Amino acid sequence: MMQSLDLGSREEGKLWHRKPSPTTLQGVIINIIHSTTGYHSKTIRFLNVAFDSSGDSLLAGDHQGNIYVFELLGNRFKLVQRTAQACTALAFNLRRKTEFLVALADYSIKCFDTDSRELVSWMRGHDSSVSSISVHGSGRYAITSSADTAQLWDLDTFQRKRKLNIRQSVGIQKVFFLPLSNTIISCFKDNSVFAWEFDTLCCKYQLPSPIEGSALRYKVFAVTRDGRVLAAGGKSNHLHLWCLESKQLLRIIQMPTKVRAVRYLEFLPDSFDAGSNQVLGVLSQDNILRFINIRTCKLLFEVGSQEGISVVALSPNGRYVAAVMDNGSLNIYSIQALTQEINKPPPPLFRVIEESKSKFDTDKLTVRVASGISEKPWKSKAGKIQTKVLRPQPDLSHEDKENELPDGLNKKRLQTLLKGFGEYPAKYRMFVWRSLLHLPENHLAFSSLLDKGTHSAFVHLQNDYPIKSRKLLRVLQRTLSALAHWSTIFGELPYVPLLAFPFVKLFQNNQLICFEVVATVIVNWCQHWFEFFPNPPVNVLSMVENILAHHDKELLQHLMNYNITSQVYAWPLLETMFSEVLTREEWLKMFDNIFSNHPSYFLMVVAAYIICSRAPLLHCNQKEDFEYFFHHRNNMDINVVIKEAYHLMECTPTDIHPQRMLDDFVPLTKGQYPIFNKYPKFIVDYQSQERERIRQDEIEYLRERQLVHEVEAKAIERRVEDETWYRKQELLREAEEQRRKILLKEEEKLAEQRRRLAAVKRELKVKELQLLEAARRRFLKYQQDQREMELRRLDDEIARKASMRDQETAATVQDVEVRQMELESQRRLFQQKLLKEKETMTQEVRGELDTSRRKADLEEHLLQRLIETEQDGEQTSRQWEEVLEKREHLAAEEAVTAALDANRKRFLEREMNDALELAVKLQDKDGYFVVSVTQQEPCLLSTERLRDLRASQPRQSLELQQVSCKAQPQPGNTCLNDSSGVDSSAHFSLDRGRQELENREREMMAEVRQLRQKLMSQARAKQTPTVDAQWSS
Repeated sequence: MMQSLDLGSREEGKLWHRKPSPTTLQGVIINIIHSTTGYHSKTIRFLNVAFDSSGDSLLAGDHQGNIYVFELLGNRFKLVQRTAQACTALAFNLRRKTEFLVALADYSIKCFDTDSRELVSWMRGHDSSVSSISVHGSGRYAITSSADTAQLWDLDTFQRKRKLNIRQSVGIQKVFFLPLSNTIISCFKDNSVFAWEFDTLCCKYQLPSPIEGSALRYKVFAVTRDGRVLAAGGKSNHLHLWCLESKQLLRIIQMPTKVRAVRYLEFLPDSFDAGSNQVLGVLSQDNILRFINIRTCKLLFEVGSQEGISVVALSPNGRYVAAVMDNGSLNIYSIQALTQEINKPPPPLFRVIEESKSKFDTDKLTVRVASGISEKPWKSKAGKIQTKVLRPQPDLSHEDKENELPDGLNKKRLQTLLKGFGEYPAKYRMFVWRSLLHLPENHLAFSSLLDKGTHSAFVHLQNDYPIKSRKLLRVLQRTLSALAHWSTIFGELPYVPLLAFPFVKLFQNNQLICFEVVATVIVNWCQHWFEFFPNPPVNVLSMVENILAHHDKELLQHLMNYNITSQVYAWPLLETMFSEVLTREEWLKMFDNIFSNHPSYFLMVVAAYIICSRAPLLHCNQKEDFEYFFHHRNNMDINVVIKEAYHLMECTPTDIHPQRMLDDFVPLTKGQYPIFNKYPKFIVDYQSQERERIRQDEIEYLRERQLVHEVEAKAIERRVEDETWYRKQELLREAEEQRRKILLKEEEKLAEQRRRLAAVKRELKVKELQLLEAARRRFLKYQQDQREMELRRLDDEIARKASMRDQETAATVQDVEVRQMELESQRRLFQQKLLKEKETMTQEVRGELDTSRRKADLEEHLLQRLIETEQDGEQTSRQWEEVLEKREHLAAEEAVTAALDANRKRFLEREMNDALELAVKLQDKDGYFVVSVTQQEPCLLSTERLRDLRASQPRQSLELQQVSCKAQPQPGNTCLNDSSGVDSSAHFSLDRGRQELENREREMMAEVRQLRQKLMSQARAKQTPTVDAQWSS
């Protein structure tokens, strides 16, 4: 039954309430969703997941910026950060295990701490979304990749070290670190793949271009843990496998036809493949994750066939698959529940791979993925595919059956290989060991042992064995606890940690294999070790002593002479499994031979080591020297020891040969581990009971001692508090007394200071008065000097102004004289002009008068002739009346003309008076009129000229009046002849003279108005200030 977890609004809690048991068909450990409750309930989608370096914890981020940590072994989840924006990439394998990197939607990268939930650093520099984060194996550096750039960061200082610049036409697919090396792989959208040296960032090599005509464009990449094979895929059902050592294309794998594009690639880690991962996870466009074996091209299993997968991550330990489903939930799968074959070694097939010098042959490299084991083509020298399959014969003897090992290996052939080379290849050593030991891999049984927790005997293991690596200590504690839960005696043996430690250090990444290897070693190579518990195995040590007595009596006698027993020279080697006296390579080489032979060979190796060390041992004569020799490394060739052990195996007599007393190799049973009770049960039980009793007594004692300590602590605390209170009171009294004395002294000092201060004040007051008097005198003197200086200044100023006034007066007089001369000349010119005009007018008037006189004479003459001619009275009377009427009419018209002339003269006088008054005012204000020199116009009329003009007006008017009076006939001289002279011509001449006078009068009025306007404009111009500044364009 699949378990489900809804995070909701919780920030931490348990993942499951009972141990999950995933089914083989689905393999789902738990389904995690994040839903919100409220008016609009919805499910928050997960976007990215990432495992830590151990593979037991994973990080998941949703599209609202919530980031959770899921501890699969600790059965806990915790909300570690709220970023308030979606994440595009995660990394959880930094050097500081509690820190992680997250790439956000605003193109920035942030580093947070999972414990403190604080922001450690904020890195910016990308202009587009960050698609991947690759962390170096040391955890100190990281590469962040986007579509347009890749940047290298130092995670200690969080500073950018380098930036990969590319052309805009060539985009980046992925940039990542190569495992187990200092190489950076960069993959671009044009299918080019470059390798860079991390230290110098120089290009090491470039992979050749793919097959000509291939439509595959690389988009996703994966590298094995040993960094030798690169898998690449894209929008095709083909996968390319590159060998990074030879820079050659190894093969092309063709996926099933329903796979049209590959979205994600990642190799599945395995503890026994030495990093050359064989299982590749392929996520295709149909959202199904398929796991295939790249050598056998066999489809192992599928994940997500029922629910589509959008994002996937594999744990580094190869146990879990974390997948974000299409519905936004997070599924965690168990690899061990999905298949039992991925941890198996490849089938017993030997291939010879030799690349030809010609170009890649697509037909010979392409292999299709099938549900079963397909042919495994490899290129021979002739370019043909050769596959050699070793199959067992149908009829085998009993010995052959014993030599046959799992996974197609043969023990005899392995022994032959071992004798030829002295050791197994390091790349396949773990695989060979697993086959030789027939490890059952009982996952459920081992999980049940782990579920029992840490055994009480190993709770304080770190106190006895202070190991620096916490991971190694934790694995050792779990392995020893599992052994103690499997059999009680392993919790009582003091040397079990020494025995298991080398295997734990070797298999620390796979605890199941570690436990089963240690259990197999105990069952087979530690036979009869526990029969004399709690003493060392005397029977086994006796076997070693018998072998030593038979092959080197002198050395044994030397050891006996110094009371050196087998517990000194043999037991240290056995209980530590030679880990104290051999290096890692020597130890691995020795156990290659031990695991490939009968269990008695182990005792032969002990005897051989002692015999090969006879020279230094014969020189030892103290027990401490012997003990030191068998607990420390010595200068000895392990190959000689192994050969000597084989020699002892062959030359030792049957009666003392350990093979006669030790059973053959028996592997652990599959499903459940065998019962181990080859020890004195009553002693172990008694010791267990006694230990438990002692433990309970110790607990009770500790509890009572704790109570006593608490009571004592309280009493001491109370006593200390009382003493402290009394001490404080005493101190307060003493302080009060001291303060009283200090106050008295201070008062005395204050009184003395006051007296001194009063004296000082008096002195200061006297000095102040003296200073004030001196200052007053000085100020008076200063005022007197200032006044004298002011008087001198005023005298100087008066003299200067008088001289300036005299100068200005002289200049003004000169200017006035010049102006008077100018005005006099202008007046004379004006008078001359007026006289000319007057003369002209007088002549015209005289002419008109003469004409009128002639006309009057003519009319009088005509009238006389008319009178003489016509004697008729009536007619004469009528004519006379007409003449009288005409004469009255003419007199009326002349009176009207005279009135009009008088009005015009008064108006002209008024205008002239106004102009003269304005000129006088301007003269009073400015002194005189100024004419613009630049225009070169004549000077305006001065006041005298205006006055002359004003005075001349009455004369002109008087002359006009006189002329008019002369022109008028005297009333006393009227005669009848005058009436005949008055006609239309005389009236016409008078009208024309009047019009000329009116025109002249209008011209004079216009001239006066122009003069007034010019005077006013000049007055305004003088009052208006000039402006210097102008707006520049």
